[in-house]
Amino acid sequence: MKTYLKKYAKYFDYPLFFTYILLCLFGLVMIYSASMFWAVNTLHYSPDHFYKKQMMNLFIAIFAFLIGLIIPYKRYRENGMMKLIIAGMLFLLFAVFVVGFSPGNSGAKSWIDLGVVNIQPSELTKLGMILYFAAFFTKKKELGKIDIINESIVPPLFVFGIAVFFISLEPDLGAIGLITIIVLSVMAASGMKFSTFGKIVGCLIGLATAGLIALFIFRDSFFTERRVGRLKAYLDPFKDANEYGYQMVNGYYAIGSGGVKGLGLGQSIQKMGYLPEPQTDFILAIISEELGTFGIAIVLFGLGFIVYKAMRLAIKAKDPLARMIAAGIGSWIGIQTFINVGGLSGLIPLTGVPLPFISYGGTSIILLSLAMGILANVSMIVKKDNQQS
Repeated sequence: MKTYLKKYAKYFDYPLFFTYILLCLFGLVMIYSASMFWAVNTLHYSPDHFYKKQMMNLFIAIFAFLIGLIIPYKRYRENGMMKLIIAGMLFLLFAVFVVGFSPGNSGAKSWIDLGVVNIQPSELTKLGMILYFAAFFTKKKELGKIDIINESIVPPLFVFGIAVFFISLEPDLGAIGLITIIVLSVMAASGMKFSTFGKIVGCLIGLATAGLIALFIFRDSFFTERRVGRLKAYLDPFKDANEYGYQMVNGYYAIGSGGVKGLGLGQSIQKMGYLPEPQTDFILAIISEELGTFGIAIVLFGLGFIVYKAMRLAIKAKDPLARMIAAGIGSWIGIQTFINVGGLSGLIPLTGVPLPFISYGGTSIILLSLAMGILANVSMIVKKDNQQS
């Protein structure tokens, strides 16, 4: 291990690491600011309740980052590692169906209570799919079978289909959409022919069509009053501003109140009981209200830089496994940011997807940190290999 660290340490990507750390610390500060009133007046906790819990999550997250950094990324293509990733991912998704619970009034049975901590297996599935698909298509490329349809479609789509099936039972359509885009990003970076990629996309469209038909058949059980209300709120939140449009409307008020300069750190009005659970997926509204355009710029430039580094790494990498892992992680962070910001701004319907590294949540920050560690490991090895070639 010492030899390995000594060999690659000088290639460590410090800009990537410090951007990741700064986003986590900035998120920690904003979680404290956003959650104080909600913790005291709604939940009757201490004002720093969510701050302390997120601090504990960050300690675990840093440990996860180090694990991702230390393990050579090429290990993920080994059969034993692939089987472990698939088995762990599918087992936890199945466990949600059996013993999962829905936090608050989210309406999605997507969490597992482990006593000490609650985990959300759909978050693990995002990273699991990246590593599995990257390893699978790397092997197929080495064997010259990446463009043989039955060899390159059936196994990964079977695993993908099972995962999507369990997530649809929660249901968490936002996670399904995000995981689908991540999988497509990994395959697009695999080096397969465009015609092969098109056929795989066609299969995914077929699965999506089957899912929509199933939704139509079981529409009475799926399209509950709450889900229909959220869809109507997306179309016109001010028409039902006191119920289903309440969160979106108050999010708009927060953004509008902040303007360019913001009201000042800790000075948000909407967090004072108007915006429910502001430390979660609507934390960007509080950032906008308190820090204005400057606060939004910190978040979006930081996340954009990470996505840029990941995609640039994917372009420079000669190893297909490195290329697919980097593309998958970059797509994950980029698309998740778009879904969160898009829901907040009314561009797309709300899905409850957290803002990467900023929103409160243990599973999200830990899995994203593990992914960042893996990305940093890929960066080190790719830099060394490119320098020697």
